[in-house]
Amino acid sequence: MTYLPAADRYEVARFRRCGRSGLDLPAISLGLWQNFGGTDVFETGRAVLRRAFDRGVTHFDLANNYGPPYGSAEANFGRWMDLDFRPHRDELVISSKAGWDMWPGPYGNFGSRKYLVASCDASLKRMGLDYVDVFYHHRPDPKTPLEETMGALDHLVRSGKALYVGVSSYSPELTRRAHAILKDLGTPLLIHQPSYSMLNRWVEEGLLETLAEIGAGCIAFSPLAQGLLTSKYLGGVPEGSRAGKGGSFAASLVTEENVARVRALDAIAKARGQTLAQMAIAWVLRDPRVTSALIGARSVAQLDDSLAALDRLDFTPDELAAIDRHATEGGIDLWRSQSAIRPE
Repeated sequence: MTYLPAADRYEVARFRRCGRSGLDLPAISLGLWQNFGGTDVFETGRAVLRRAFDRGVTHFDLANNYGPPYGSAEANFGRWMDLDFRPHRDELVISSKAGWDMWPGPYGNFGSRKYLVASCDASLKRMGLDYVDVFYHHRPDPKTPLEETMGALDHLVRSGKALYVGVSSYSPELTRRAHAILKDLGTPLLIHQPSYSMLNRWVEEGLLETLAEIGAGCIAFSPLAQGLLTSKYLGGVPEGSRAGKGGSFAASLVTEENVARVRALDAIAKARGQTLAQMAIAWVLRDPRVTSALIGARSVAQLDDSLAALDRLDFTPDELAAIDRHATEGGIDLWRSQSAIRPE
């Protein structure tokens, strides 16, 4: 059956301008890091994407190695484009990235021109696209000169393979350098994608100020701390959860201290009439310098629960003060070492 998106999708959506650019992003964007790969149920992912677009989510975020296996999220996305979204390509913002390991050998990782250009070409082929709207360098490269990495991003824009470029997990200082190099080349730095949540507040230590000064947007990934900021872990690590499976989120991160923080934050959320997940997303969006919160979703129901965060974005000073007492560093920033990288 032909997919017909909801006619009122833009009446219910909320958008924010991305820095000093002409691009608006939905306040909540959908990331395909987890749950959309070759080991996941194809029709479930398709249903989530349909529902997201019906609810005004116009931004889908991918990367070359999302899966598992690597590349499978993009390959699936290409099929979903063919099945449902190809007629709506111009309504969508589609992003991809390269910077983490993708294929064996010295040319399938980090930030060389060879890797970034080849990776972008492969991503476009997997998704069946002529261009991506945003292409990111996924993490800093400690050895490749920043001028080469930013030059590759500039090349992708000039060759028509990307409309905009961004970076992820760059420190404030490195972000300034990247912005300056790109500015000299004539390609603006559109956006930064950092991890940010109530248990991982590193962006408040200079990055948000930097982005405001240089006019770049901010899209915060993992605002739910990979699921820790939900009711899921209040009683420990449930079977089948992301922490239970290992991988990017280890069960060792579900410490007694973090569970205590989560329980206290859950009580504040209930008093606000929200789930903890909804409050966690709303809290990230409380700062106007944050353009969008990037969420994942295992099901349509989970997606709807997260999108309901937009129903209550306001916080009283007392609520923010109460949250600050418990929203402290939880040791869950798996990307902290990346934001400390200084290229040679």
